Amino acid sequence: MDALKNVVDYGIVGLLFALSLWSVAVAVERWLFYKRIELAQFPNPQLLEIALTRRLVIIGTVAANAPYIGLLGTVLGIMLTFHTMGTSGTMAVNTIMLGLSLALKATAVGLLVAIPCVVMNNVLRRRVAELLTQYKAHHGTGH
Repeated sequence: MDALKNVVDYGIVGLLFALSLWSVAVAVERWLFYKRIELAQFPNPQLLEIALTRRLVIIGTVAANAPYIGLLGTVLGIMLTFHTMGTSGTMAVNTIMLGLSLALKATAVGLLVAIPCVVMNNVLRRRVAELLTQYKAHHGTGH
């Protein structure tokens, strides 16, 4: 059962941490790209939109799935707690509380990853909409 505890402690939380770093890296890269983009180099708004939205799906996917990954950690933590209680034959309060706190930690981390990802995704998508509007204003809507 120590292996399952390590999966929750290091596997689930580690995965969520790695996904959050990946999302931040994509957000920073996209923001820097938006700051230096030359709208005139794109012959039509469709190609511009493709360039602007590249990799945004990563942030959206992490935002959508981080709570579920955290929930998986919670379920595993609860299973671990019940298994430990069942095999030890005791109802030690400290064992129950420690196991449940481990379980809840995974859910909390999942939410802590998801919420900033949602914000980053919304901010970046808003910037995409602004850049597309600028492009259409300068190039006309006939393209």
